[in-house]
Amino acid sequence: MIGSASNGQSDDGLGEEQPFLSHLVELRDRLLRMVVAVLVVFVVLFPFGNDIYTMIAEPIRAQLPEGSQMIATQVASPFLTPFKLALVAAVFLAMPYLLYQLWAFVAPGLYTHEKRLAVPLLTSSIVLFYLGMAFAYFVVFPLVFRFFTSVTPEGVAQMPDIAFYLEFVLKLFFAFGIAFEIPIATILLVAIGATTPEALGRKRPYVIVGVFIAGMLLTPPDVISQTLLAIPMWLLYEAGIFFSRFFQRRAEAGAAGGAPAPDPGQGGGGGLPVTGSGGGAGSSAGFRSTSDPEPEVGRDIDGGDMYEPGRYRPMTAAEMEAELDAIEAEEAAADARDEHDAPYVPGPASADALEALIRQANALRLDGQVAPARALLYRVLEDGDDDQRRVARNILADLDQL
Repeated sequence: MIGSASNGQSDDGLGEEQPFLSHLVELRDRLLRMVVAVLVVFVVLFPFGNDIYTMIAEPIRAQLPEGSQMIATQVASPFLTPFKLALVAAVFLAMPYLLYQLWAFVAPGLYTHEKRLAVPLLTSSIVLFYLGMAFAYFVVFPLVFRFFTSVTPEGVAQMPDIAFYLEFVLKLFFAFGIAFEIPIATILLVAIGATTPEALGRKRPYVIVGVFIAGMLLTPPDVISQTLLAIPMWLLYEAGIFFSRFFQRRAEAGAAGGAPAPDPGQGGGGGLPVTGSGGGAGSSAGFRSTSDPEPEVGRDIDGGDMYEPGRYRPMTAAEMEAELDAIEAEEAAADARDEHDAPYVPGPASADALEALIRQANALRLDGQVAPARALLYRVLEDGDDDQRRVARNILADLDQL
């Protein structure tokens, strides 16, 4: 069954499995590229494993008392510790390429405005992760190891084990790298509409308590490293609130500008009239259609990106109710005419009848009766020819400005 489906000729008509299998093949190929990239970087770094470890251990070696040195308590530690460090360093250095492969896999399924948002956020997240590691190495490590050295009891020789030290610094690297991603998470929450900068500001007291708890859980059990992680996390949270206001203003400006309505025959909307939608992937997805060759309403008037954030707005409850009432009234009138005339037979209206509908819709538009005009124009979009549909779209675009 799988073999036949993969060739697009299944006995049960399951040819739709082909795209899914193609995605799996592409995912496998990109995962293999990621593994190969990490291995290549590792092969390059492994001969310098001891030098890399010496550099990583420099913050604690600089704070050790005179005559003290690091030790290896396990037989294989002198080999396995630099090996592990070279492997982790290979993953960190190859991270931009790894994220690029993930991006190349998911990018075809994103809208244009989502790509414009994802690229800078992806780039800034990589930069912030590296900045978090640099902050831990140059700021946190010297302070923490100086504190540990100062509180060593008298008569105790401080000789850290190289394996335990590597686990310690890797934990701090990861904790500070993740902590520096807070602005990205904050901006994403605001960009997708899950919260607002004002709501995030009201939660500031809880966030301050939360970052100190996170610092306690993510760092070794000392107040120095906990504080040095908690305070930057709080400041980064404030930075995320500050920059997220730009996304909010941009969305509000796009929503205030208004937009023309899309063709009701597109996007699987079930035939219901739809005004615009509001600036997100979920909203624009309802209007994207690859099977309908008809252009979207208003594209020939103002052009631009149909799926730009803020280009469309959702209908209000009152607008939806008015349009549904207009449709029901028209259907009731048609049923009343059918009862006195010949039985109603579904079919396309004549050209003269459609021209009359256009003129009537235009007159309703001039009188400010938006909902009845829309109902008539939707019939023209369904049964009219190309010229009649073009005129109907122009009138619909004018109605969107009312």
